[in-house]
Amino acid sequence: MDFIFIEALRVEAHVGIYPRERAAAQALEIDLTFGVPDVAAQRDDIADTIDYAIVIERIRAELGARHFNLLEALGEHIVGVMLEHFKAPWVKISVAKVGVARGVRRVGVFIERGSG
Repeated sequence: MDFIFIEALRVEAHVGIYPRERAAAQALEIDLTFGVPDVAAQRDDIADTIDYAIVIERIRAELGARHFNLLEALGEHIVGVMLEHFKAPWVKISVAKVGVARGVRRVGVFIERGSG
């Protein structure tokens, strides 16, 4: 299996349980790696793989459409989109809030699903 990665994708999303988090979107940083068929490299055809530009567009749309209480739920939602909509056989994601605590660069979660 081959893999595509999207690293340090910056998005604004509504996520959190605290009043300040519910009032405004906050910056998230997402790293996403997903499996793609080996045939894509062999045939050199975009139709045989998952288009990362479409994945990025879909993530931004999904995160702009709703509020998540937990990063865990937000991450699982994106993983579900990758597995169900894009048919990725394996997905690994990290989602982090940027600059939410003094002296801490990022706070986040890692999720891995599928067979890789």
